[in-house]
Amino acid sequence: MGRSTKRHRSPVSTAAAAYWALTKPDVNMLVAVIVGIAFCLATTRASRHLQTLVLLNLVLGTLLMAGGSSALNQYIERRSDARMRRISRLPLAAGKLEPIAALCFGLLLSVAGALYLAVAVNALASLLAALASATYLFVYTPLKRITPLCTLAGAFPGAVPPLIGWAAASGSLSLEAWVLYSFLFIWQFPHFMAIAWMHRQDYVRARYRVLPGRSKRITFLKWQTLLPLLIAIPMTSVPTLLGYAGWVYASGSLLLSCLFLCCGVKLVVMRTSCAARRLLFASTIYLPSIFLLLVLDRT
Repeated sequence: MGRSTKRHRSPVSTAAAAYWALTKPDVNMLVAVIVGIAFCLATTRASRHLQTLVLLNLVLGTLLMAGGSSALNQYIERRSDARMRRISRLPLAAGKLEPIAALCFGLLLSVAGALYLAVAVNALASLLAALASATYLFVYTPLKRITPLCTLAGAFPGAVPPLIGWAAASGSLSLEAWVLYSFLFIWQFPHFMAIAWMHRQDYVRARYRVLPGRSKRITFLKWQTLLPLLIAIPMTSVPTLLGYAGWVYASGSLLLSCLFLCCGVKLVVMRTSCAARRLLFASTIYLPSIFLLLVLDRT
């Protein structure tokens, strides 16, 4: 008999892959990008080259904090996650790691990230990151099993990344920082509604109440999707009105917001997984594009 050509992973590489998956790197990479862009927006052109090391420390500390929060979230929700088909292969849900190991790993990353930000960046950035993590884990996470308004509760800590980046660069929070916060706050509603609609049966199996009962589900979807998208159109013009950005940004952000709204309307009208998938894809393009336009066309 010939030797099998199938490759087997070593226990070390398998464990490393499981711990890596606990941090949800695909999700947290967007967080790091937004933090970095906010940092660049808060940094003056004259001193930007002097703060490259701070930016690298900021991104590293943020990834540690975000990875720790993801691991702790999976520890808390491991039993519910196991009932969801789309995430049942996650390390804890699939039984690839012991819960205590994931708990210790999440705590280690979170504490290390907070301390790293405090020492290598500044105390305000560390405090904001820690506050966002705590609110996400101890307010938003349990509310998912109680009320569909969990999305509103989760939007508050979810919108903190621009504040972290701004605080890292300037040591304070200006009006412009809160404008960026409002962008991310509003963006989360259509983004999550796309996910919730695509995987609504999964959430029911896991007993998460991210959507109300069938009688109110369509109305809830309309409000949570269309109202934020309509608000986003005038909101994205605020940087231009305040003199933070030029008309290239204003034109580009208006076009992007209108296209984003069109995707939201299609979901509300068609209510199919395909329409939800398109809205989700549009949301992942929209947010970094708006922030990058601000960087490129800042006055």
